[in-house]
Amino acid sequence: MQYVLLIYQGTTPLPNTDAWEALAAEEQQRIYADYAAVNENPAVSPGLPLGLPAHAKTVRVENGRAIISDGPFMGPGGAIGGYLVLEADDEAAAIELAATIPAARHGGAIEVRPVETYW
Repeated sequence: MQYVLLIYQGTTPLPNTDAWEALAAEEQQRIYADYAAVNENPAVSPGLPLGLPAHAKTVRVENGRAIISDGPFMGPGGAIGGYLVLEADDEAAAIELAATIPAARHGGAIEVRPVETYW
């Protein structure tokens, strides 16, 4: 079965920021290594790189007119920082992989959602 893992940024430190620089060098390397391990997993199809939440536009339609606002729909703390598709035997396996994604331990969250056919 396939699962989409949505990686919510939350307060996860990003490279080239003060929060990232505040991390120990060993933790920075661990984060890189952990993401590399996830992406090297043959059951994972990495998603396309997403731009920063600050570069997002949100579009809503009211009375037939598009209303565009700057930024992500849920604000920077709720913005999706990335995603991947995982082929797994069951939800437990998807959750196990989700727990290895660094954002889950650095102020973000991982949403695990099964891929389904249209209702």
